[in-house]
Amino acid sequence: MEKLGINLGSILIQIASFGILFVVLRAWVYKPLLSQMEKRRKTIAQGLEDARVASEARANAERESNQILSEAQAKAAEIVREATARAEVAAREVRAASDAEAAKARDVALAEVQQERDRVLSDVRGQIAALSIAATQKLIGESLDEKRQHVLLDEFFSGVRSGKVVVLEGEQVKGAAAEVTSALPLTTAEQDTVKSDVLKKLGTSASVTFRVDPTILGGLVVKVGDRVVDGSVAGQLQGLRQALQ
Repeated sequence: MEKLGINLGSILIQIASFGILFVVLRAWVYKPLLSQMEKRRKTIAQGLEDARVASEARANAERESNQILSEAQAKAAEIVREATARAEVAAREVRAASDAEAAKARDVALAEVQQERDRVLSDVRGQIAALSIAATQKLIGESLDEKRQHVLLDEFFSGVRSGKVVVLEGEQVKGAAAEVTSALPLTTAEQDTVKSDVLKKLGTSASVTFRVDPTILGGLVVKVGDRVVDGSVAGQLQGLRQALQ
């Protein structure tokens, strides 16, 4: 070994020194370094895991917030629709009530006008009778039986002779209701007579209503269903006019 220039003692010392250095480095440098690196790795892994969990939590929170927002928007839209529907129903009810009140007021006013018209026409009936009697007496130059003239005038306006409706004599009518139109308002007794005679034709279960139309001049117009029996003076004049043409 000496011939080769190798000092065995130096080599052994160096080997021993290296071994001691290795042990020292392993114990005081390498192991702490590995431990620090492992701790660092775990810290990084935990940070990544925390970041992943935080990301998932944020994504879940965003989904939940979007779902809550969508549900809130849907609920708000439903509330708006329901409120709009209720408002429309309320508006229709208000309009219907207003229209009903207006129609009621109009009907009341019309009924009052008709009652006043009938009252005036009833008052005029006596004056017409007096003027007709005076005109007749002046025309023929002598006095007539006033009682007979009143009877004739009553028959003219009421369309009733001997307790029967003249226009219905010989007529066959059927129906559940009849409407009787006169030129002037009929007295209660005349209405009772007309109603009694009409019910004999239609049956006691039928209904009879009365109306006034001065344009028919005199006589009666009886309407039963779609059938109209015209015994008015205006109708007779129209028939005469057509016959002359």
